[in-house]
Amino acid sequence: MSDPQIEGPTPEVERPEGDAAMPGANRSYLRLPTAPVDVAPIATGPDADTAGAGGGWEPSVMPEPEDKTRLAPWALVAAIVALATSMFVGWGIPVAIIAVVAAIMSLRRPVESRMIAGWALVLGIAATVFSLAWLLWAAMQFQNMG
Repeated sequence: MSDPQIEGPTPEVERPEGDAAMPGANRSYLRLPTAPVDVAPIATGPDADTAGAGGGWEPSVMPEPEDKTRLAPWALVAAIVALATSMFVGWGIPVAIIAVVAAIMSLRRPVESRMIAGWALVLGIAATVFSLAWLLWAAMQFQNMG
């Protein structure tokens, strides 16, 4: 087995004059890599003193992002589920109370559909009343048994 031979560079390869430049090799580092960087203020744009006097500079106002979350449909779904549950048992009262609270919250928001929130409130109150009636009936049945 023969030893590999390293050939010299071809004539089209240019050799740089002097030493090869490595980052940081010619200068010494005076601060740690995580040290704060000096920041100088940059004076650009119109003068703040002349802005009102025809300077043409106006502060940019970012428009508020539109709130696309809706609570009224969720309140209506919870009210329908609570009403369907309260027709058979009284344990739908937690969902009914959640539906009533969510409907009241959605009525107070200007972006919500007032009709959907109104229906959710009415159905949620009806579900609460039906669930309470079931629970009262069950409590009276327990008194009759013992």
